[in-house]
Amino acid sequence: MGLLDILQQVMSGAGSGANAANAETHFDQVTQHASQDQLGAGLAAAMRSDQTPPFGNMVGQMFGNSSPNQKAGVLNQILATLGPAAAAAIAGGALGRVLQPGQTQVTPDQASQLSPAQVTEIAAHAEQAHPGVVDQVSQFYAEHSGLIKTLGGAALMVALAKMKEHASDNRG
Repeated sequence: MGLLDILQQVMSGAGSGANAANAETHFDQVTQHASQDQLGAGLAAAMRSDQTPPFGNMVGQMFGNSSPNQKAGVLNQILATLGPAAAAAIAGGALGRVLQPGQTQVTPDQASQLSPAQVTEIAAHAEQAHPGVVDQVSQFYAEHSGLIKTLGGAALMVALAKMKEHASDNRG
């Protein structure tokens, strides 16, 4: 059974409450067959959807559930996308306060000094400054799919629906 078949099976009852309640199980099934690019694209679509919380909120939520290394990884994705000077200046300079002068990467210890609320603000400002940051952060979290499940059933179902839509478009 291919990815599109699994997605069609998962989404066939998307309107039912039982399907949304089983979103984590469905998501686990899909992640076993999807590439990181496919997963990242589905997550990016969910992060841009009006059916899910704003991008910054979703990043802040996953950040709060992340290990110190994962926290540093997502912040380094934002730094790489925006550049250290721009990233350090956003969100009231929260990121700039943990970075040493000339430093271009955040360490796990430095990342752990930031709260999920600060990262929510950093991510929201980053999205405004450079909308492509959504794709970069989504690709990072595609490598850590367990964190994506912390977003809850609604976000997972949107991600799965977008993955199915993309897989169907690419089949022809």
